Amino acid sequence: MEKDWDSFLAPYEQTVAELKVKLRGIRKQFREKNQHVPIEFVTGRVKPVESILAKSQLRNIPLDRLEMEMSDIAGLRIMCQFVEDIHEVVRLLRSRKDMKVIIERDYVTNHKASGYRSYHLVIEYPVQLVEGEKKILAEIQIRTLAMNFWATIEHSLNYKYQGDFPQEIGDRLKRAAEAADQLDEEMSSIREEIQEAQHLFSHGKGSSTDLSYQRIAEWKEEPK
Repeated sequence: MEKDWDSFLAPYEQTVAELKVKLRGIRKQFREKNQHVPIEFVTGRVKPVESILAKSQLRNIPLDRLEMEMSDIAGLRIMCQFVEDIHEVVRLLRSRKDMKVIIERDYVTNHKASGYRSYHLVIEYPVQLVEGEKKILAEIQIRTLAMNFWATIEHSLNYKYQGDFPQEIGDRLKRAAEAADQLDEEMSSIREEIQEAQHLFSHGKGSSTDLSYQRIAEWKEEPK
């Protein structure tokens, strides 16, 4: 029998929508307390059906086991300014009562061989449906802006070359990953000065035009 994808994906769409609201709510609470905001912006998406089918075939996951064995059908991405913010966000998510962290993968401390860096959490989130509560698996990726820039480029190249990069491209990607890592380290070294400047900026020293980029970033959605 053909799978009813609309019904199957509806709880995942609700999960992504609710989590985006809650994560943006964290940002608002930090701002109201006049504290540094560890979350720069949040994006989210539900994996398209064709991507689900491709991954299920690659990983040999039966369609009737998708809910248990595919943890990234619902996906969110949290962008941070500083590496330190990543660990603060992880701490915040671990402490929440409305979700349960069940898997952690720290690719920030332990880079992948390709140079990829990010912190991945798989959470169990109880979504409330008409027929009752349903626990949904969702993946949350937490990165700095530099990490995300590298990962976005690597993802595009990976799609083009199907993971089989020419040697020169692979070497350049690794050098770019090292440069992004160094950028994050430099930003962390002057983090206090940056935060002080941003505090002054947010209290009226920046123009409304300057603030537009930040607002656009807040509303940006993942193009997947």
